[in-house]
Order: sequence, then structure tokens, then C-alpha cells
Amino acid sequence: MSNQFPLGLDDHDRLAAELGGGLPRGAIVLVEGEYGAGKSVLSQRLTYGFCQEGVSVTYLSTELEVRGFLDQMHSLSYDVVRPLLDEQVLFLHADVGGSGALSGDDDQERRELLTRLMDAETMWQSDVIVVDTFDAILRNDPKFEALVRQNDERQAALEIIGFFRDVVSEGRTIVITVDPTTVDDEAIGPFRSIADVFLELEMTEVGNDVRRNISVKRFAGMGQQVGDTVGYSVRSGIGIVIESRSVA
Repeated sequence: MSNQFPLGLDDHDRLAAELGGGLPRGAIVLVEGEYGAGKSVLSQRLTYGFCQEGVSVTYLSTELEVRGFLDQMHSLSYDVVRPLLDEQVLFLHADVGGSGALSGDDDQERRELLTRLMDAETMWQSDVIVVDTFDAILRNDPKFEALVRQNDERQAALEIIGFFRDVVSEGRTIVITVDPTTVDDEAIGPFRSIADVFLELEMTEVGNDVRRNISVKRFAGMGQQVGDTVGYSVRSGIGIVIESRSVA
């Protein structure tokens, strides 16, 4: 058995080649970037590529419902209808309201999202579990919020990390996306420290162009050479396209 989950799509884009062939098995992967940086698109590309390689995936979205997920994947030519029907992909929507409560709940009945997440045994049975975006769950969990108010967010993060470690010890890989502007450094710092793979997505505007980069901060267990910075674009009907690469 390979020690990696292959990213696939070798003839479609060069992402697998740029990221060492795949993501390590039994790893915690942190994808960090501000709003619009491409966290969801990268998550969707990873999901589709895994499907093409026979890897099972759970995709939990805090933003998209299943119709929106299918539409977005279709717009990128990442057709996951068959994998969904074949139960190779399990898509879940975390219905988090803008007020911090689940839709329809009042403040007295807010549910502990992280507890519910960890208790949902089925979602953790896939080879790869993608949570996009994880910071929305952190921000909207009342227990986590209470610890933040007590300046104890680091302890809360460590409890979640303990659960993640139990999952990855079984050879599964967890991918979480985070917008660092929405969560205190004390909360996200522990995830940065323990991540086996840490990718930072950067977006800059140059004139009318938007330039995107994947900055590889850490990549344990790489099968091949991994670029320090991978330039890419997102094109309708094509998906992710690798533009450039630099290695220190």
C-alpha cells in the first residue's frame, strides 16, 4: 500500500507533480487562506482527483448545499455525480447560521457543533475527510466561544487535535481549510504547529489580473520534490491550472 493518497488528474493539470504525487496517509492537512484565496476550489480539486484514483472522500461544507456543490464542481469540469451516487463521496452541509446558531435555533438551544461533528461516526469512515471551512465551525460553536471568552482557546484547539490524531492514526487523512482573519492566532496556532502538511494560499491583484500561489510551509512524507511556491489559476470549464513553480 502506498503511503500517499494520489491526487490524480496527471494529464489534466500538474498539481500532483507539484505536490509530490499525493497527500500522506494518516496526515492532518491545513489549507489556510483569506476569503477568495481559493480554499474551496483547491478542496474540490483534491476531492475530484481522489475520486479518480478510487479514494473515498467525505466533503463537509459550511457554505454550499448539495445543489451548489454540484453546480460549482460542474463549472470546473469536476463531475462528481457518479461518485456521489456510488457513495464514494459523502457530501455534508453544516447548516451554520450567520448569527452563530444553527438555522432555526435560538440562543438557548445552540448546539455544540464540534461535539456533533466528532460524534458523526459515518463522516470519519472515508479515506480522506475534507472540512471546508473549519473556522466557521470553530466560530459558531458555543463551547469553543466560551473558552475563547476565558482566553482558553488554545486548550479547546488541543482537544480537537486529540480527536484528529485518533482519526489519522487509522490511516485516514483530514484536510481542514481556515480563513486566518476570522480566528484568533491562539486558536489556529496549534493546528499550524501539528499539521503534517501546511499550505498557505495567497492571492494578489496585478492590474486586472488575479495571481494565486500555493505556498508550501510544511509537507511531511513527500514522495517527490515539492515546490516551495506553486502558482496557479482557476479557469471555468477547466478547473485549477498550474502556472509556475519555484523551489528554494
